[in-house]
Amino acid sequence: MQTATAEIIPLVPADGQVEMSIVMPCLDEAETLGICIAKANRFFAENGVAGEVVIADNGSTDGSQAIATSLGARVVAVPVRGYGAALAAGILAARGRFVAMGDSDDSYDFLGLMPFLARLRDGEQLVMGNRFQGGIAKGAMPPLHRYLGNPVLSFAGRLFYNAPIGDFHCGLRAFDRAAILGLGLRTTGMEFASEMVVKAQLAGLRLAEVPTTLSPDGRSRPPHLRSWRDGWRHLKFLLTFAPKALFFYPGVVLALAGLIGLLALLPGSVSLGSVRLGVTTLLFSAASVIIGAQLMSFAVVARLFGVRERLWPTSPRTELARRWFSIDRGCVAGGVMLVSGIVLAFAAVLGWAGSGYGDMDTDALMRVAIPSVLLCALGVQALVTGFFTALLTE
Repeated sequence: MQTATAEIIPLVPADGQVEMSIVMPCLDEAETLGICIAKANRFFAENGVAGEVVIADNGSTDGSQAIATSLGARVVAVPVRGYGAALAAGILAARGRFVAMGDSDDSYDFLGLMPFLARLRDGEQLVMGNRFQGGIAKGAMPPLHRYLGNPVLSFAGRLFYNAPIGDFHCGLRAFDRAAILGLGLRTTGMEFASEMVVKAQLAGLRLAEVPTTLSPDGRSRPPHLRSWRDGWRHLKFLLTFAPKALFFYPGVVLALAGLIGLLALLPGSVSLGSVRLGVTTLLFSAASVIIGAQLMSFAVVARLFGVRERLWPTSPRTELARRWFSIDRGCVAGGVMLVSGIVLAFAAVLGWAGSGYGDMDTDALMRVAIPSVLLCALGVQALVTGFFTALLTE
């Protein structure tokens, strides 16, 4: 266990005004915690920054709290386990206008925080470190994270949210405390890192990146991070807050593919070389249209729900969807489709009656029955979506 031998530097100035708080989550980090706190204190002293170090302790049993206190840090006990829970409590307890957060395993260099603080002083509200620009030391990041996990998840974040961030999951970042608290961050696990960037982008905060370095951590025990479990939690969060990517675009693709199949096969079977497409393909085309329509309507509902719950701000396209999917339009469109479907169903029954309720041409019957079912399903979907949209917008 590391002993606290570094000089304790006064953290809070005489007037009590703290410009920056450095928050570190901690769970049994006695081997490296003292080094991290000493570097943070040295950063404040060398750059004339009025600051404090806040240790968000998640229930350490190795004496981490004593080490932190002996070096002048303020310890905040966080009973709820999890990376996000610890950081959220530390940020809430911080007294600085700005907050920098970083792991307490000595993998990030707290002496290099000045570029972060400079960008915050210039008006940026969330400044992310970028390890891929600053440098990743040998052995500091597993190959799975370096070449697959982080690049793929960061690409997904940029694609879904148009966020100008190349390293979504860098653990060293700094931000305007009031702005980040205003986002209402809720996750308690590792996905807290993604939630902060996503909600900051959706809320229109000013984001920036600066290069930073990553070194091998100084612990002898395995890290708390679990690659596949935590990677899935990040991806799940990114998808959950991107209804267009998760629902709308797949819905458009399915609906268009199904519509093309319907238009091609309603007049009759189609031969593509040795392959003959008939009413079975027509049935699957109708199912594709139904599923696509459901996904698109759910995307609209999810988007409106997010606006209502203040998960993201509204937009011109959201307001257009709100108008188009109103209860009045939904009732009209749904009613027309539902009635049309019922009329086709009656036509099929009348055709059957005309044949004496005997055997019928299956292909001919299905080319009436499938559109009937399709229109009834779409009609009900439009009615339900209209009422649900009204519920979310009242």
